[in-house]
Amino acid sequence: MRVPRFLPGLPRSGRSGAFAAAAVAAATTAALLAPSGAAPRPAAAAPAGSATDPNIPLVCENRRPEPVDPGSYGMQLDGSFLHPAATPVDEENPHPFPGRRDDYDSRSYSKNVKVEAAYEGADFTPDFFHTWQNIVDFGGRRYMFQYDRSEGRVYDITDVKNVKVVERMSRDDVGGDESKANGSWAAYDYWGATTIQWNARLNAYVMVMSFEDKRQISELGSEPGTDKFDNPAGVAAVRAKQGLKGFKVFRLDGPTKKDWKLLAAVSTDSTQADPLNSDLSKPQQGSGSLDVPFWDGGKYLFIGVAPNDSYSNTEYPTNLHSAGYQSWDMSDPAHPRLLDTWHLEGQVKGEEAAYAKNPRCGNRTSWMGARMALFIPKPVEQGGRYAFAAQGGFGLTVLDISDPAHMKQVSHLDLPPSVSGTEGDNIDVSQFDKTGMVYVSGYPLTEDCYEPYKPIYQIDARDPAKPRIVGQLPRPTPPKTSGMTDYCQRRGSFGPKRTGYYTNPGTHDAGTLVYGFYNAGAQFFDVKNPAEPEIEAYFVPKAYGTETKDWPTADGSFPDWAMGNQTHGVYVEWDRNIAWVLTNHGIYAISSRDVLGKPNLGKPNRPFRSSQFT
Repeated sequence: MRVPRFLPGLPRSGRSGAFAAAAVAAATTAALLAPSGAAPRPAAAAPAGSATDPNIPLVCENRRPEPVDPGSYGMQLDGSFLHPAATPVDEENPHPFPGRRDDYDSRSYSKNVKVEAAYEGADFTPDFFHTWQNIVDFGGRRYMFQYDRSEGRVYDITDVKNVKVVERMSRDDVGGDESKANGSWAAYDYWGATTIQWNARLNAYVMVMSFEDKRQISELGSEPGTDKFDNPAGVAAVRAKQGLKGFKVFRLDGPTKKDWKLLAAVSTDSTQADPLNSDLSKPQQGSGSLDVPFWDGGKYLFIGVAPNDSYSNTEYPTNLHSAGYQSWDMSDPAHPRLLDTWHLEGQVKGEEAAYAKNPRCGNRTSWMGARMALFIPKPVEQGGRYAFAAQGGFGLTVLDISDPAHMKQVSHLDLPPSVSGTEGDNIDVSQFDKTGMVYVSGYPLTEDCYEPYKPIYQIDARDPAKPRIVGQLPRPTPPKTSGMTDYCQRRGSFGPKRTGYYTNPGTHDAGTLVYGFYNAGAQFFDVKNPAEPEIEAYFVPKAYGTETKDWPTADGSFPDWAMGNQTHGVYVEWDRNIAWVLTNHGIYAISSRDVLGKPNLGKPNRPFRSSQFT
C-alpha cells in the first residue's frame, strides 16, 4: 500500500551480495515452492470463509510463505548478504538485522558522474513511491511531465540548471478521492501511464494514456483475512468501482493540461458493445490498459490488458486480473480499432490445469500476468517482427507480431521463482539488434532486503525460438567510504526498477543501460561485451529530503514512512546526454562525460518528436 502524501502520520510504506548467496536463495525458493519437483497440489475445495466471487483463483491449496526465521538470512562473514529464500508480501514493516544501519543514510555517493542540478520538495515529488515521465518540445522549449494518477507536474527543463514548474495538478483538496471532481480533474479522471509520439496524420503530438485498476487499494490487503481469497466484501467493493477501463487518446497542442484535446476514450472491457462509446455509469470489467502503452506514432498500438474478469489467474492478494496483450489499429487516432488479443495458457478461468503447473500456484503472493505492454525492439512498420512479454510469475514470452492482427507465440521461458517482490516486470530490449541480448528484471517490494534478490537476467535471444538465461548483471556494491559492504545495510528497498522507457528522446547508446536501483541510486551498466558486464558509473542520492513546509507532516520534516522507496526511476535524454534521477524527495540531473558523452545543459539541437529505435 502506498501512503498518500495528504495523510500525515500513517505507517511507513516500502516498495519496493554475493552471487553464491543469491544462488542459494534462489535454489531454496524453488524447493520451497515446488517440493520434490512436483507441481502444486490442486485445492480440494474452497476453504471456509473464502471469496465467493467466481473469478478468484482457488486452484491450488494455500501455500502462502510463512514469515522467515531472522537467523536464516542476513550479513555473512565475507560481507555479503544472504537473502531469505521466500517471504510473504510485507511492504509495511521494517525487518532489521545485525549490521543494518539504525537510521536512513543522509549521505550520497557517486562514481564517474556529475550532479548538474538538484530540485527538492513537493513540487518535484508528485508521489513518494513511483512516478511516470514523458518529454515534449513546444516552441523551442523542452518540457518534462512527471505524474502518478491525480498528482501531476509539468516542468520547463530547457535550461537544466534552472528548471521551472509550469503546472501542478493534484487532488489534495479532496483527500485524493478519484470519485470526486476538483479544479484539476473530473470525477474518475486522472493521469495514467502514457506514451507521447508525433503523429504524421495530425501533424501533432498524440498522447495515449492508460486507465487501469488501481493497484494500491484500501478494499483489500495482503494479510490473510483481508486479501481477495478471504474477503468477499472487499472483492465486491473493488468490482463495483466506476470509471473507464482502457485508454484515452489526446492531441497535445501545448505543454499544460488545458492544451489536451480528447480524441477518443476507448474501453478494453470486452463486454461493451462499442469500445468507443462505452457505458461509464456502471462498473467496467477487466484491468484496463496497464502501464506504458507501446506506440511509435504510426499504425500499431500494443497494450497489456485483461479484457474481462475471467482473466483472473493470479496469486497477488490485491490484484483481481491476469493481463494478456492486445494490438490496436491507430491509423486514425480518433478511432482506434481492436485487432487481436493474446494470452498465455493458464491465465484465464477454465485453464486451471495449465495454471496448476506453475510452481507459484497457491502461494497467495505472486503477480501473474502482464506488468506492462509488450517490449518491442523495432516497430512493425520499420520491419520489426518480435515482441517480448514480461508476465510476472508467468515468466518471459516471445511473440511474433509481424502481423499485428494475428499475434503468435514463438517461445516461452520460465524464470526462477523470486517470492515475494515483483517478478518479470521489465525487459530492456535496447541491445537486442546489436547483441541479441535482452535484460529481464523484477523489482523489490519490501525494505531491508526481506525477500529474494531481484537479479537482472541476461537473456540470449539471438534465436528467439530458444531464449535462455546466460548470466546476470553485476550486483551493485557500496563504496568503501560508506562504511557498508552491501546495500541491504543502507535501509530501504534494494534492487532494480527499470531503465527508463522507450519514450526517452534521442537514440539509446549502444552498450549502456541505466537502472534506477532504489537505495543504490542510479547504476550505469556497460554491456558492450555481454560476457563481461560491469558497472561503470553510479549516483546514489541521500535517502530523504530536508525539512520544508511542503512535506505532509506537522513540522515540515520529511515523513519517515516515505524513506524506503528512494531512487525509483531514471529518465535519460540521450540527445542531451542528461540522466534525470527520480527519487522520493525530488529530482537530480546528472551527466557522465565518459559514459554518456558531453552534456548539453541548454536548448536541444532539435525537438524531440518520436521515439528512435536505430
